[in-house]
Amino acid sequence: MGMRSLWKPGPGGAVAAALMILLAWALPALGDDANLPVPRFVTLRSEEVNARAGPGTQYPIEWRFTRRGMPVEIVAQFSHWRKIRDWQGAEGWVHQNLLTGRRAVVVSGIMRTLRRRASEDASPVAQVEPGVIGRLLECDPGWCRIDVQGYRGWLKRTELWGVYPGEKIE
Repeated sequence: MGMRSLWKPGPGGAVAAALMILLAWALPALGDDANLPVPRFVTLRSEEVNARAGPGTQYPIEWRFTRRGMPVEIVAQFSHWRKIRDWQGAEGWVHQNLLTGRRAVVVSGIMRTLRRRASEDASPVAQVEPGVIGRLLECDPGWCRIDVQGYRGWLKRTELWGVYPGEKIE
């Protein structure tokens, strides 16, 4: 027994079908993040992400980011392309599919002490080097709780890159 179509185009149906196909194609390109604020922090989805000089594959590759899960800041967007900046200031355009809404931070400055509680006198959990990436779990006004390779603890917000001043993360 053959399959029958449940929808048959009537007069003008070809136009309606073409519009439906166009809409189905265009909606994924807009992405779920099209209405989110700019700037905002996200992370890289892949081990290798090409950052281009402009928003499209016709533009040359300027950078190649090679750290999956690295936090980056979206500073502009055009269609399904996002202009990102890393913690060292490198910028470029990447396709939105190469980014994820997960949050992470980079430890900045010098060797830092990850603490059991959000307090300078709290017992240490681990020492973390600058440039280490941690998964962002929560932030209060002065401290953020992160996970670095299974070690969970608190660092001062000023010791991290990837979270805005005053931003609350729960």
